[in-house]
Amino acid sequence: MAALPRLVCASSVVLVVWAGFCSAVCVEVPSETEAVQGKDMKLLCISCMKREEVTASTVVEWFYRPEGGKDEPIYEYRKTNHEFPSRFSGRLQWNGSKDMQDVSITVLNVTLNDSGIYTCNITREFEFEIHRPLFTSSRLIHLTVVEEAGEDFTSVISEIMMYILLVFLTLWLLIEMVYCYRKVSKAEEAAQENATDYLAIPSENKENCAVPVEE
Repeated sequence: MAALPRLVCASSVVLVVWAGFCSAVCVEVPSETEAVQGKDMKLLCISCMKREEVTASTVVEWFYRPEGGKDEPIYEYRKTNHEFPSRFSGRLQWNGSKDMQDVSITVLNVTLNDSGIYTCNITREFEFEIHRPLFTSSRLIHLTVVEEAGEDFTSVISEIMMYILLVFLTLWLLIEMVYCYRKVSKAEEAAQENATDYLAIPSENKENCAVPVEE
């Protein structure tokens, strides 16, 4: 996860916030896949419902699978939150929304051993008058934990372009200053020459002599 103004990561956050504040809008944004050791990492899991599906009971199950290992349950939401005993004990936090379209969790104080595959299973039982159908979906998050945040490629390119633009503007400003200085110098030299020529004219002829002025 990059540290500075990261434009690509920022657009996703705006969509999620928008989805949270406006219940009629839901955007299934993928989760970030890189975390930094010692930081908190939100595992984003969004499963949108249609308007006619709003009335439903939802069960959420989170699993973790290390490299070469098997899935193990780590968290469950079934009307109430339940954290299973695991390497994440005391480090999992529910971040789901009230309408249960966002069923994300946050891993606190991420460690290098937290790298692996996280699975978010959503099961919904819709409460229609005639029947109660079940709907299931899954989201996989391949998480990699690094010791330090790396530079985002887009950010690096933006910084390079900024420096190039600054150099270009500086050179352009210097050229403009030199051009203006020369133009003013030539105007002063022309005025000085005209004044010298005027002073050289005999006094009796000055009344009929107009000093030409260059624009």
